[in-house]
Amino acid sequence: MPPLRDEPRPIFDWLFAVAVLAVAATYVRAIYFTPLEAAQGPAQKILYVHATAAFVGLYLCFGLVAVASLLYLWLKDEKLDRAAAAAAEVGVVFTTVVLCTGPLWGKPIWGAWWTWDARLTLTLFLWFVGVGYIILRGAVEEPQMRARFSAVLGILAALLVPFIHLSVYLFRTLHPMPILLKPSAPSMPGEMQLTFFMAFVAFTLLFAAFLRARYRLAVRADLLAAREEGLL
Repeated sequence: MPPLRDEPRPIFDWLFAVAVLAVAATYVRAIYFTPLEAAQGPAQKILYVHATAAFVGLYLCFGLVAVASLLYLWLKDEKLDRAAAAAAEVGVVFTTVVLCTGPLWGKPIWGAWWTWDARLTLTLFLWFVGVGYIILRGAVEEPQMRARFSAVLGILAALLVPFIHLSVYLFRTLHPMPILLKPSAPSMPGEMQLTFFMAFVAFTLLFAAFLRARYRLAVRADLLAAREEGLL
């Protein structure tokens, strides 16, 4: 078969390699070169995965889903629909990391794997909405209708994020209060802050690599579908 017209670049590239190296370097620093927290001990080091995955998954991924979805409803550009879909799938991956690492951290500190407090429950609900978004895209075949329905659901999913962030202020919860994103100065030693920001940069690079790979995969799928329909 002749090559597809405007065939996209390889799915993974140098950005993915840089992201993996950055994540590996962060893990080495967190495990071997970052001091233990006095009260929580080694369990506290899960913070560097848990919290950064939450920032990337909730704020970056679902924030991008909302922006791209709003712009799609206005401009009807299929590139925006692809971007929203890619960000949603990556967001579900990072939110899964959050939901898996949270119990691993909570068990030695709280004595329980899970508590149905506001932040944990809302995060789980957001994960279900994200999974529902993916299922919706697979269930609707007509492209324009799929894009419109997905855009509305993506915007609704992103509206949960502010409530998740504010839940520790609005409700009684076992979840700790923010130590970095709070009105006053961050309550974390400098060495821990450096490790945290290294983890944030590494996970952001990983997010960008996954997002670009998923977007390229969507372009390739659309080109294949167009060829099968005889449009190319």
